[in-house]
Amino acid sequence: MAKRTLKQAALWCGGYVEPQYENVEFLGANNDTRIIKPGELFIVLQGARDGHDFIPMAMEKGAAAALCSRKVGDFPCIIVDDPRIALGQIAREEQRLLGCKKVGITGSVGKSTTKEMVVSVLETQYRVSKTPANHNNDIGMPMAILAMGEDTEVAVLEMGMNHFREMAYLSQIGEPDVSVIVNIGTMHIEFLGSRQGIRQAKLEILEGMKPEGKLFLNGDDDMLNPLNLDIPQSLTYLGTAENCGVKAVDIRQEEGKLTYTVESVNLRFPVELNLEGRHFVADSLAAVAVGLELGISPENIRKGLKNFRNMSGRQETFQKKGYTIIKDCYNAGPESMAASLAVLGAKPGRKIAVLGDMLELGDCAPAEHKKVGEIAAKNADIILAYGPNGCHVVSGAANKDARCFDTREEMALALKKEAREGDVILFKGSRGMRLELVLDQFLDEKRD
Repeated sequence: MAKRTLKQAALWCGGYVEPQYENVEFLGANNDTRIIKPGELFIVLQGARDGHDFIPMAMEKGAAAALCSRKVGDFPCIIVDDPRIALGQIAREEQRLLGCKKVGITGSVGKSTTKEMVVSVLETQYRVSKTPANHNNDIGMPMAILAMGEDTEVAVLEMGMNHFREMAYLSQIGEPDVSVIVNIGTMHIEFLGSRQGIRQAKLEILEGMKPEGKLFLNGDDDMLNPLNLDIPQSLTYLGTAENCGVKAVDIRQEEGKLTYTVESVNLRFPVELNLEGRHFVADSLAAVAVGLELGISPENIRKGLKNFRNMSGRQETFQKKGYTIIKDCYNAGPESMAASLAVLGAKPGRKIAVLGDMLELGDCAPAEHKKVGEIAAKNADIILAYGPNGCHVVSGAANKDARCFDTREEMALALKKEAREGDVILFKGSRGMRLELVLDQFLDEKRD
């Protein structure tokens, strides 16, 4: 990553630096004193506590300076009206200086998996930087940009949002050359009102794109295809539909491997992934399309996808204590719930679905959880649900062996009584439900 002076950063964001501190250099940025590294710029934000209270602690841990709205003590700082906005302005100028290609990825579900697949493909030919873990918001993405190496050739930026204009803001910081919208689901419908509202918010990714940029949309998503867009960027659909410019045909799922054949302009080649679930076709086709757009050879696209391994906690399948465990606790929405339950249903043997609530569904929550119960009843022999909407899951499961629980501890104890050696057990819920704790208690494992 590049060292920048406070004077340079202040010019980028319209801030003020005292003359004696203008040449102080920083390397990256952080808003958390628990993990801040020496030399980083401490970003002062307003949370449950005023971030200014933490400036002395950040300096004790080696922070180079603070990005803040008022001076606290005799420390180097950049004083601005709004540190959050200033962070975005600094990050935008940083990525411009890097001069690399930028790929923006968004969608209701699967965007993190898609990002990692894109990275796996691009790394076969480029030096790639990416937004780590869940750094996909107005704080995490700019900090990720400031942490990127000066030798970065392609930056892959995951962009998340749950309110209108948030995607536009991220796009104007990242200025993607290539953008992908993986799908339009119902995640965050509580704040965006409808799937039409979610689509409108996702399409804000166009606002920071260059006119000569490339937009890829999921051609199998009913909210994206067909879509009449009057935009300067070129548009290509991905999927199995007839009008898809990058198409998957002959899709097969066998023994833990997902295979299909890619058909594009004057190209036809097979790909293989060590994954289970047809829903991964859309994610991986995005990686294929971005790879082809940036000049990755079909051979290296195949290599990148074959070597891809999903992130911990995302449909992570393993054997332990005689059980087959499918750990998918990272997040959940109606679409990803259905996909994970389909994977469970395809497994041989007795199947147990351990489900947590899906969050941010607003008034749609009861109906969507009932639908999950209906789907679970077709794919599991036993259904255990945790959370305020667990009763709706049970209602949807009708005559199946389905129960709901008020606490994770009660759920884990019930699972211990029900589970038998050889069972396949899916753990799936929104991140806030923390179903990994149920899994730990079930397996008698402690978590730090």
